[in-house]
Amino acid sequence: MEYRRFGKTELQIPAISCGGMRYQQSWKDSDPVTDASQKNLEACIHRAVELGVNHIETARGYGTSEYQLGRILPSFPRGGLIVQTKVSPSADVEKFKATFEKSMGLLKLDYVDIFSFHGINSAEELEWTKKCYGAALQWKKEGRIRDIGFSTHGPTEVLLQAVQTGLFEHINLHWYYIFQDNWPVVAEAHRRDMGVFIISPNDKGGLLYQPSEKLLALCAPLHPMVFNGLFCLAHPEVHTLSCGVSRPEDFDIHMDTVAKLNDAKNLIAPIIKRLEAALIDAVGEEWARTWDVGLPQWHETPGEINIPVILRLHNLAMAYDMVEYGKMRYNLFGSGGTWFPGKRIENLEALDLAPALCNATQKARIPAVLAKTHELLAGSAKKRLQEA
Repeated sequence: MEYRRFGKTELQIPAISCGGMRYQQSWKDSDPVTDASQKNLEACIHRAVELGVNHIETARGYGTSEYQLGRILPSFPRGGLIVQTKVSPSADVEKFKATFEKSMGLLKLDYVDIFSFHGINSAEELEWTKKCYGAALQWKKEGRIRDIGFSTHGPTEVLLQAVQTGLFEHINLHWYYIFQDNWPVVAEAHRRDMGVFIISPNDKGGLLYQPSEKLLALCAPLHPMVFNGLFCLAHPEVHTLSCGVSRPEDFDIHMDTVAKLNDAKNLIAPIIKRLEAALIDAVGEEWARTWDVGLPQWHETPGEINIPVILRLHNLAMAYDMVEYGKMRYNLFGSGGTWFPGKRIENLEALDLAPALCNATQKARIPAVLAKTHELLAGSAKKRLQEA
């Protein structure tokens, strides 16, 4: 395993982290846990530690995850683990405190190494975090948490605002090959010596554990998961990737990523060229260069259509046959809250998009692309895993 200094936390964190939202029994923490589920989770943790993946990440919002981890983590030497949990900020500080106490009680640990405010996805949630920050700082003084950071699915501008407060020692965020918009945040976090933890590189990063045949061919000889992992970790500003596993053998492909880290840049360079060429071949060079220039945000658009994300899903479907990924994401619109804001297209013909698209380079072509994408991806509405 390769370990990297996790910014000013001074933790030596493994390049691959064990994400805790895939192997738990249920997203409802009141559901009973079966012996089979608990044995599987414990096998995953034993395998992680055996491989040197000693960063175990979970959250209060991950259903039974904390409870199940609390039945195994105390059996390991505490100094050999880096345990992280996350608690959502609240307008009610007392509620926030009570939620943290529940987490600690379930984990059965005296302290967690990494504590994150879970879901600073909007300016309002950033303000709630500031209200709750004093409580977290007190826990740090008491030794119950070792550092304070945040996890986010929010827009780049909110992430930058949060990083620039100077309150945080680490950040969990989305950034990977198919979504590089947050690079300014990664760079700013690096400038401030924050730990940078990339979340969901294999799920939100493209359902890479069930890739299309075209994507497999374009990424060969690497598996798309290995390519994406190397793409992220080839940047020294990135310290670790959250790799959620549902069974012990799921770690195997991530160990292939680690084994190739020393040659990451050479391995990914030709694949990036093929991926870029495939995009141009599918959508045309002008669209590939300018599709995202001047786009309105979802809250600036009639019907609250999230045009930037929908057009990105179109590009991925056209270039890499990532249709199933597109369907998963597109049909989440309308039920994702601040975690996935905006709505999918409904009755496009009745919407006057011209004013919202006035600054878009591709304004003439965008309505037809939106209609085509809706036809390709529309299906039954989805819910976030936590709400399903």
